Amino acid sequence: MKHVRIGGYGPGIVTIGGGLTRVAAPSFLAAHPTLPVLYAAGELERGWLTAYEVGAELAPLDERPSEGHSPCHVAVDPGGTLLAAANYGDGTALLQRIDERGAFAGEPIVLRHEGSGPNAERQEGPHAHQAVFHDGLLHVSDLGTDEIRRYRLDGTPLEPIRMSPGTGPRHFAFSGGRLYVAGELDGTVTLIEGERRTVVPASGHEGPNDPSHLQVEGDFVYVANRGPDTISVLRAADLSPVAEVPSGGHWPRHFAVDGERMYVANQHSNDVTVLALRDGAPEPAGEAYEVESPACVLIM
Repeated sequence: MKHVRIGGYGPGIVTIGGGLTRVAAPSFLAAHPTLPVLYAAGELERGWLTAYEVGAELAPLDERPSEGHSPCHVAVDPGGTLLAAANYGDGTALLQRIDERGAFAGEPIVLRHEGSGPNAERQEGPHAHQAVFHDGLLHVSDLGTDEIRRYRLDGTPLEPIRMSPGTGPRHFAFSGGRLYVAGELDGTVTLIEGERRTVVPASGHEGPNDPSHLQVEGDFVYVANRGPDTISVLRAADLSPVAEVPSGGHWPRHFAVDGERMYVANQHSNDVTVLALRDGAPEPAGEAYEVESPACVLIM
């Protein structure tokens, strides 16, 4: 049976229909691909990574420092042998081996970075925002340096994918040989396919927009817009607009899709709303859950 688990800046990890696991600032969650183990990033100045065994309740399995300031994202490689973390505060990323139980093993590989961008307030230094395993490499978006950093799994750095200055890449996704990137600072979505780049506004609304999460599902790209408080739907082939609907709350930080349902974490209105997907377009399902300061939704 699937459960919806929510991390954020409230008292801990909330399981819809279940209980509360108290942990400090679990702003992002990731599931092991084969084991009943969940990983949480503790977004603190001295960041922590915690592993939990998943049963009737979440039981602590292991923990270790994230080796950086304010970890905001964790991911597990498809083989279930490596965990990656992105520390927003100082831009440090981490690769950590995982053993057969799902616990942390050996010493981490710490990936430090330098650089800045044209936005003096937000890009004074590196700010790692998301870690994604793809095609045998680790990719890390860096909002501060306008790059998708790339590493071999032994930590060897490769040439990064450079975004336009001031983009502020946040979340991104690969699909069908294409790379889609949400720009938090310039309010855009970028499609990269070979040498071709397409850049469109993430929202059709006027005014400030800080896009947060981006996800590809089939023929559609979904983007959460903080400011307009909407979910945009774009065609994956060319980023042409399909729909833009209210997120059901304020400041949609993250969302997850489960079949024909989308769960949206609205951070500032303290709720997770459910949208029904009809032909790819979200619409209100009349269902919401009160959760203090939600930042991440995980379905496992």
